[in-house]
Amino acid sequence: MTALPLDDLRVVEFGQLLAGPFCGQLLGDFGAEVIKVEAPGAGDPMRQWGREKPHGKSLWWPVVARNKKSVTCDLRKPEGQALIRQLIDRADIVVENFRPGTLERWGLAPETLWQTNPGLIVTRVTGYGQTGPYASRAGFGSIGEAMGGIRYVMGEPDRPPVRAGISLGDSLAATYACLGTLVAVHHRTRTGRGQVVDSAIYEAVLAMMESLLPEWAVAGYQRERTGATLPNVSPSNVYPTGDGDLILIAANQDTVFGRLAAVMEQPELATDPRYATHSARGKAMVELDNLIAEWTSKREAEGLLAALHEAGVPAGRIFRARDMFDDPHFAARQAIVTVPHPDFGELPMQNATPRLSESPGAVRSAGPALGEHNDEIYGGLLGLGETERASLRTNMTI
Repeated sequence: MTALPLDDLRVVEFGQLLAGPFCGQLLGDFGAEVIKVEAPGAGDPMRQWGREKPHGKSLWWPVVARNKKSVTCDLRKPEGQALIRQLIDRADIVVENFRPGTLERWGLAPETLWQTNPGLIVTRVTGYGQTGPYASRAGFGSIGEAMGGIRYVMGEPDRPPVRAGISLGDSLAATYACLGTLVAVHHRTRTGRGQVVDSAIYEAVLAMMESLLPEWAVAGYQRERTGATLPNVSPSNVYPTGDGDLILIAANQDTVFGRLAAVMEQPELATDPRYATHSARGKAMVELDNLIAEWTSKREAEGLLAALHEAGVPAGRIFRARDMFDDPHFAARQAIVTVPHPDFGELPMQNATPRLSESPGAVRSAGPALGEHNDEIYGGLLGLGETERASLRTNMTI
């Protein structure tokens, strides 16, 4: 296997559920040795989460814990804290998503850790960040989505806000945490010093909100819920086909709309003053959507998409999971890979992303069993003898 770009980094991952662990997953995908520290006996609740649980086991855990090693340690005990200090002293990065102050209560404050490992990067993912009046509040991803602004603009205009069917806020905060961690690694090459990376869920969501803030501050404009469309961006919508499928067509740029009009055999639409410019099409969005829907509803999806693609009009089906498995582009780019799993056999999951031309990431293993790597880490890396480890197990540290 080609050398992975982060295979010289060791990460100690604390925390649970999604925001911190997804950051660890991203780092692990590109080769970092991610050692996940879990409570003895129970482990991360993600081991039990997910809509479907064949064999009584989560299908979510193997994905978010892929490429990781699992060790157990009771961080609430002084013996566990001392043990994990030895592990952190040999690490480059700590990732955690506890409430602010938790590491400090355990004697694992960044300032304490830097005394013996000055280059350590401490990446902290929370709902509200490490400072400010809300820092101590419990902060799940859904609350960050609400406070960051994205919930307000999602859904139909005459209904309450909706959510995406995924954990969007957690994943965004984790992605920014990963970005910040890699920036901090780069900074360390210049200074030799580590630092704290503070990623807040609500701020990660806010960062995605485009021109929402200046629109209000300068123009007094408040974005509202607009369903499947964006205001004044037309045509860009989901349209029905004659065989009961749904396709999305995005032809809001002037030249692209001209191509769509030609495929529709109505080239005059591109020069009609009602539709000729981006602003005009925005004002005539409903009328134009109805016109396009009338055209698409009389054609089968396959032939319709072929004609649109040939003309250079962005268009595609609304994919479900089963569509992804059947699609040749997914296959050609290996967007879905499989890894062996003791219960599920060859388990499919999304590949590492983004793609690097010289040192791409790789999915090497599914999420590990609880404490699967205790002997490797405690006996090998830390050099603890069997007598010491037996004593720790007796005291429920590992």
